[in-house]
Amino acid sequence: MAANMYRVGDYVYFENSSSNPYLIRRIEELNKTANGNVEAKVVCLFRRRDISGNLNTLADSNAREFEEESKQPALADQQKHQLKHRELFLSRQFESLPATHIRGKCNVTLLNETDVLAGYLEKEDCFFYSLVFDPVQKTLLADQGEIRVGSKYQAEIPDRLGEDESDTRVQEKLETKVWDPNNQLKDSQIDQFLVVARAVGTFARALDCSSSIRQPSLHMSAAAASRDITLFHAMDTLQKNSYDLAKAMSTLVPQGGPVLCRDEMEEWSASEANLFEEALEKYGKDFTDIQQDFLPWKSLTSIIEYYYMWKTTDRYVQQKRLKAAEAESKLKQVYIPNYNKPNPNQLSNNVKPALLNGAAGGGNPVPPGPAGPAGQTPGLGRACESCYTSSSYQWYSWGPPNMQCRLCASCWTYWKKYGGLKMPTRLDGERPGPNRSSTSPHGLPLRHSGSPKFAVKTRQAFFLQTTGLTRLARRLCQDVIRPRYLARHPYLLVNTAAIKAECALRLPDKPKNIPQQKPIDRKPLESVVQYLEAHPRPPKPEPLTRGGSISTVSLTPIKSSPILNNGSPTILGKRTYEQHNGLDGTKSKALTPQWDIMAKRVGDAGRPSASLQEEVHELD
Repeated sequence: MAANMYRVGDYVYFENSSSNPYLIRRIEELNKTANGNVEAKVVCLFRRRDISGNLNTLADSNAREFEEESKQPALADQQKHQLKHRELFLSRQFESLPATHIRGKCNVTLLNETDVLAGYLEKEDCFFYSLVFDPVQKTLLADQGEIRVGSKYQAEIPDRLGEDESDTRVQEKLETKVWDPNNQLKDSQIDQFLVVARAVGTFARALDCSSSIRQPSLHMSAAAASRDITLFHAMDTLQKNSYDLAKAMSTLVPQGGPVLCRDEMEEWSASEANLFEEALEKYGKDFTDIQQDFLPWKSLTSIIEYYYMWKTTDRYVQQKRLKAAEAESKLKQVYIPNYNKPNPNQLSNNVKPALLNGAAGGGNPVPPGPAGPAGQTPGLGRACESCYTSSSYQWYSWGPPNMQCRLCASCWTYWKKYGGLKMPTRLDGERPGPNRSSTSPHGLPLRHSGSPKFAVKTRQAFFLQTTGLTRLARRLCQDVIRPRYLARHPYLLVNTAAIKAECALRLPDKPKNIPQQKPIDRKPLESVVQYLEAHPRPPKPEPLTRGGSISTVSLTPIKSSPILNNGSPTILGKRTYEQHNGLDGTKSKALTPQWDIMAKRVGDAGRPSASLQEEVHELD
């Protein structure tokens, strides 16, 4: 019964997703909604997996400094890995969550120098924090509420003096005397001087314009003059004048006018006081954040001094009564029964392993082995992704759906509570796993036989190794896969099971010995260049024109055409524009013998005759 009662101030697990780890929150308020449900206003705490890589590096640096300063005992690699799952980051972000999503209690403490880090691993549901995370600014800062415990925070007490020894230290350097209780004045004389100091303070406020606006009445001015700042000034005046009342009186009222002493309560305006109360409601007694976000023009000393003076006012008493009345009307605790619904990530014990990497023919199913001990089910060909056990009473799917990874019951509980796996994973690159080769002879990361994930996987590199059956299915089932269509529609899903079944049907009908393609013998570029140098191209004749006249043939050499290959038109087997139109000295299919004769006669005569022009018109 007590384990299911949750109160304000408890650290609890919240579940917002069936596959993600629990959220860790601290209950601040329990409110009942209009429809009867209970909502919890909580403070957010973040894990290492919730912050960026740069902030994780900063957290690692802070952890190393803590270990060096506190002289922590050495930890194994697995302990260091699990210790990161116990570290949280406090924040000042609030949110409201349904109380029915609570899944249990946990313990979160502020890390202290006297703590032993290994002790957190020995306790269940135990976490620690030392840094504060700002989700808006994306920063990590040291917690201001740190308790300073340790040898470096202790005062150095000198040795006790003997009976005949005297203190040789210079007292003026160690302390400053502000009041001598053994003075020559009586208590009544001191009280009379304090009354005179209050009267002088009231008169000084009447002369000051700003004070007359803030305290328009005589009673308010007298009340302000009776505050501690006036009394402290009067007693300092007596001390400085060696408790001579005459000299102290003249010091209170110098030649320029009475001395006015004001504290922070008088210096602050009404708008500044409202801002301070609003900031105090949001941040509490975190005066650094109050100064940065609400009162940047005020010094930290001024804000702290105002806070302790503000606590003596009626305004503070009224707010305290209002908060007490609100707390009485709110819920103080709530009962949440155990959550017993099945998790959607549970795997049935008779489910066969699916295709690996989402590809057809990713691997042959492994037949189920003998039953495990104490009613545990066999691993179905794949071990737990964390502890590599092959038997468990319950399995859970874990990770991306296309990776087909899973966890045993113990590792699943660890994943939900601590946001990580018990062992360093291959995804982190910390170990390749038992009986697995991490790299190939060429230095490439290899996939192990039981899991589709790789030994090394980084953000910069990705290696996908397909099987021979997968590559063969791409050729045999092109009409089913339709690669050109899928290339234009990359968002469509591929039914790998159907492709695998179709490939199994078509595979026996195909010949086992696939005919090899005839290799193409292409000559090197050097031989082509040598051939072109040995066989220069003939000059291009001037083309015949229509219109009654034929121009003379030009003997200007033509620019080099594309590279030829042993007399073939081009390397690509295509004819050039000049070859196609007969402009390179070769005979075109479109030209008749009559055109050849006329071209020769023009070349011999130099100028065409009238009869030749008539023949040209007839041919046209």
